[in-house]
Amino acid sequence: MTIERIGPPLRGSERETLRTFLDFHRATLAMKCEGLTDEELARRSMPPSTLSLLGLVRHMAEVERTWFRRTMNAEDIPLRWSPEGDFQAAYDTTGATGAEAFAAWEEEVGHSRAIEAAAESLDVTGYNKRWEEDVSLRLVMLHLIHEYARHNGHADLLREGVDGTVGA
Repeated sequence: MTIERIGPPLRGSERETLRTFLDFHRATLAMKCEGLTDEELARRSMPPSTLSLLGLVRHMAEVERTWFRRTMNAEDIPLRWSPEGDFQAAYDTTGATGAEAFAAWEEEVGHSRAIEAAAESLDVTGYNKRWEEDVSLRLVMLHLIHEYARHNGHADLLREGVDGTVGA
């Protein structure tokens, strides 16, 4: 799999800039995992933490599903690995594979992109059950950028611990 990571436009529209920053961070997570075995992807940072690259991919699939499909698109669907409200459960990678996690994550990213592209504007709202509030697509996209950026920092350290790869 070749991962293409395109930087955001220097003078793009708000929506184009948000979309590109989000895709940049999605590609960064994929790059941090590229070329690793299931065992390497599942390697934990340090006890008692359950944090691993594989867990991050599973977690971000849940985040994409929650914010775009469940919140913005009002789909009544369960999470894949996390009982309601327990997003830490996705970090338990017992018996999980990279192929399974990446297939789910890529599927959710595809749904997210389609939902965002179909929205008339960044002001379109969806209902966030956890907050019991309507939220805008703008907030959702910014929240996802924040989530990816934070977790990509974790991914940097995890990847370095696996095989010494740093950067990007």
